[in-house]
Amino acid sequence: MTEFLIKSSLSLVVFLFFYHLVLEKEKMHRFNRFFLLFSVVISLVIPFINFEIIQEIPLAAMVESPYLPTQISVETAPKPERMNYTPIILWSLYGIVTLFLAFRFGRNIWKLISKSKTNPSVKYKNAQLVLVQEKILPHTFLNSIFINADDYNLRNIEDELYTHELVHVTQKHTLDILFMEFLKTIFWFNPLFYFYKKAIQLNHEFLADEKVVTSYNNVPFYQSLLLQKGNGTPTIYLASNLNYLVTKKRLIMMTKTTSQSRALLKKIAFTPILAGLIYFFCIEIVAQEKAPTKKTEISKISNIDPLATYFAGVRFKLYNKKTNQPATDQDLVFDKSYEELTPDDKEKFKSFLVIPKAPVKKSPSPSEFENFKNSKKYAVWIDNKSIPNAALDNFSHQDIAYFSGSSILNDVQTESQPQLYQYWLYTHSYFDKNQMGKQSKKYSGDKIEIFEDINKGIITKKVAEVINAEKIKVQSTASEDLIYNSAEKRPEFPGGIQKFYDFIGQNFQAPKIDGLKGRVYIQFIVEADGTLSDIKTIRDIGHGTGEEAVRVLKLSPNWIPGEQDGKKVRVLYSLPISIQGN
Repeated sequence: MTEFLIKSSLSLVVFLFFYHLVLEKEKMHRFNRFFLLFSVVISLVIPFINFEIIQEIPLAAMVESPYLPTQISVETAPKPERMNYTPIILWSLYGIVTLFLAFRFGRNIWKLISKSKTNPSVKYKNAQLVLVQEKILPHTFLNSIFINADDYNLRNIEDELYTHELVHVTQKHTLDILFMEFLKTIFWFNPLFYFYKKAIQLNHEFLADEKVVTSYNNVPFYQSLLLQKGNGTPTIYLASNLNYLVTKKRLIMMTKTTSQSRALLKKIAFTPILAGLIYFFCIEIVAQEKAPTKKTEISKISNIDPLATYFAGVRFKLYNKKTNQPATDQDLVFDKSYEELTPDDKEKFKSFLVIPKAPVKKSPSPSEFENFKNSKKYAVWIDNKSIPNAALDNFSHQDIAYFSGSSILNDVQTESQPQLYQYWLYTHSYFDKNQMGKQSKKYSGDKIEIFEDINKGIITKKVAEVINAEKIKVQSTASEDLIYNSAEKRPEFPGGIQKFYDFIGQNFQAPKIDGLKGRVYIQFIVEADGTLSDIKTIRDIGHGTGEEAVRVLKLSPNWIPGEQDGKKVRVLYSLPISIQGN
């Protein structure tokens, strides 16, 4: 209901603003009548119009978390809760006011119909003149024109006034007013309908005035007549009244002209307004998974896949060995190029299939720069050239535009390079000359070596990179940046996994849709400090279920982080949430 009111009200505002700004002052009253009525109708219909644009995306496989062997179920049945009386009070108030206005609306219609039947009437062209005793100005309801009996008998009513009222009868202006009054009865709380009725009634007078001016061609006399008759006599709100809005706008409109080309341009200007509202309120982009089934389709996708370009020709080697043991050819269990990887392979190694972002200039802090001078702990390169640590005395920390480092795996430490860490430092001139800030389109090495611990299932990797014509084996990132699929000590929700299930069940607001069933897959990282990051929906069943799952996980308190080799590490989690229908 709220969405309907917002969309319809915004549409009404846009159309009404366009009418007053562009159309009202032009002499094209028949089009304006259509525009005003159409604006009201389409504004009420727009919230119910929905055009779906299907956007196909590749089918994303789901990695099941080793820590959640079971799924969390969320029932769609609402939980018992305290009665909220606010909606009942508001709807009751709305019903009372609406019934009162509907009664008044019906009573006024009945009074006008009764007046036309109980008073004498005279046939006049395609209308009937209803002669009443009250001292009133002529006004119209349906095909009845109400006039004072004495004025009619004494011929005190000018022909221009009869012509004016006949236009209201012939063009059925009463139906427009009844339609607006009906909407005002239903949407009495929305002031926009009052403004629309006012605009429609004024346009009716423009139409009637136009007919009089065309028929009698005496504008000054007709203007004087209107000023003479419009003496403030109360009007009938369901009728077309002669003295309605006798203002400067109406008098000016009688002498105004609008060229056909100008009128055409202003009519056409309405089209982009309507198109814009439909685009913003009625078009919904729906993501639809597409699983490639043919080799030709897979080839087409790989041609535009940035990962395929970045890792083209790179070999992925998987070794199954014990921690801290050197890898041998006997430990090699997997050796494929990127082009040979299956979807399952890519899913298994997806934490390694990442295109690094382009480096952004960053200088080490003075203390960091001093630490690099420790030759027992750090191996150092400047502009890709290996240097003695003491050579750093020739530089300051501000001379360095960018630096990166990594730990050295135990099985690749040598007597000449026994350090635990190695760092590459780049000067500003080298950084700019080699366009290091530009996004790399190709992986710098020729292979990625991945190690899986036989006993613990821990997966890490190292890279063979070509630096200064020498192959140096390094771990891909510093240890604190690694993301583990599993760890020696598992991350844990405070109070245990059952408490986590309870937390999800208590906070997840399932949409109240009959028969809604399915799974929502969520993936996130438990950081070394226990916070959750990179929370994203892998797959959902629509109706906002994915967004709701992400919202709930953002409310989660900090976890007890996972640990590896006695250090707190980042661990990847995936969570299936099952939605069970009633």
